Amino acid sequence: MSIGTGVVLFVIGAILAFALEVDVPGINMDLVGYLLMGAGVVVFIIGLVLLMRRRSAIERTRTIDGTGAAGERVTERRTDVDPY
Repeated sequence: MSIGTGVVLFVIGAILAFALEVDVPGINMDLVGYLLMGAGVVVFIIGLVLLMRRRSAIERTRTIDGTGAAGERVTERRTDVDPY
């Protein structure tokens, strides 16, 4: 969702900065457009980082049989985590 939000912010900012010729007293629409474009890039990058993040868990179990010999069984489990 954050990747799409970043793209939408960037597009709205580009429209405000380059396509609209609106005079609003006290507001510089070009600056608002550039700020939205910057925010869109930041949100897009954060979305990519969260998408690429993965969590892995390693579980170790030690067993001792009746003869006194110790064995070790290692189970590796990787879990993809949805950040939301």
